[in-house]
Amino acid sequence: MEVTIHRGSQEVGGNCIEVRSGETRIILDIGMPLFDKDRQALDTFTLRRKSTEDLKSNGILLNVPGLFDNDTPSPDGILLSHAHLDHTGLLNHAQDVIPIYASSGTSKMMLAGSLFAGQVELPRERFREIKPEAPVTIRDFTVTGYAVDHSIFGCLAFLIESEDKRLLYTGDLRSHGRKPGMGKRLIEALKHKPIDAMLMEGTHFGFPDGNLVTEYELEDKITELVTTCESLALASFSPQHVDRLVAFIRAAKKSGRTFVADVYTAFIMHLLQHEIPLPQPESDGLVRVYVPQTLKQSRHRKGRAKQIERFREAEITLEEIREAPEKYLMVFRASMLDDFERQFPERTCCLYSRWHGYLEQPEWRSTQQILANANGSLHDVHTSGHMLSADIVSFVNELDPKTIIPVHTFEPGHFKDHFKNVTQLQDGEPHQVE
Repeated sequence: MEVTIHRGSQEVGGNCIEVRSGETRIILDIGMPLFDKDRQALDTFTLRRKSTEDLKSNGILLNVPGLFDNDTPSPDGILLSHAHLDHTGLLNHAQDVIPIYASSGTSKMMLAGSLFAGQVELPRERFREIKPEAPVTIRDFTVTGYAVDHSIFGCLAFLIESEDKRLLYTGDLRSHGRKPGMGKRLIEALKHKPIDAMLMEGTHFGFPDGNLVTEYELEDKITELVTTCESLALASFSPQHVDRLVAFIRAAKKSGRTFVADVYTAFIMHLLQHEIPLPQPESDGLVRVYVPQTLKQSRHRKGRAKQIERFREAEITLEEIREAPEKYLMVFRASMLDDFERQFPERTCCLYSRWHGYLEQPEWRSTQQILANANGSLHDVHTSGHMLSADIVSFVNELDPKTIIPVHTFEPGHFKDHFKNVTQLQDGEPHQVE
């Protein structure tokens, strides 16, 4: 078995890994890079709208045989660990004959993201579901997915077996979310199966850990802030981050407020209603739905009108919210500033639950100024979706792989500070699993 990291050996995001056994090849993730060589954030909004040829010319599309061109035989499958852009963002440029393997949850997140967030669509005819702990055969490979906890629903780690060798690809994961039992189950399932090589994410070997609180501790903080807010409470977060969605819904319930979802958030709640006990929008229930002006203007795109109609009976207007702002906890995006006519109710509180780097963007600078004009406040309520540094060490030691291969990290060398059996690869360098 041979593994090649085409992108991700020395950067966070953009994962693209090839595994070969005999004549069989599979691709692990097919992500859009997030940073340039100087670690400056790329304009992924613009990159998502470029043609295949443009992305080839500027080096975003990698020279992986048969993946983005038909000059050579295509890989036998693309495995998606989860639906984040830096793991799926180049999928629509891949050859359209390649099957795509992922969890049902990932397919649902990609559906919602493609409808409402300009993200990549997962073609139904190419989708092959991987159910946790149910092995699938891809020619010479046996692939088993294991559910892991990350900041989006439906994540999998992959155990890949061939030639009497076992390769574990962790994807992105953490131990401080709402489902720490997932990591414990992964360890339990694999601790008696020798792992010959482990592709281990190391985001926080290079990025500071930041806030160390768990999702449960963060929920308590969010609830406290919402309860003490004297006016409208705004919640800025990704609705695909279902742990965070649950925290805000529970905070609304505990504080006696109505949770106001936008259509994107409400659609995710609809998609997951049989998998997670999420309340559904109702005209007089805990959850109402606000339709942003930008969505009304683009309702003709990809079936958005159908989803707007789905939640029509639960719709709430901004005028209704303004009449009694203290009764609501509302999902907010900076693109909604014009809906508010750039004027928030007095003493509005905004609970910001995203990567802090976005606060430097122009629309968030404007949001902070408008909050200040209303004597409002912005509160950073966030914790990482990636495994913290100390948790990486304990997790790897529990699984005790023969070889550790760092991926999804700016500082792969930090692995050698903690482990002896580290093989540090360069992008494009093949490695024989022994």
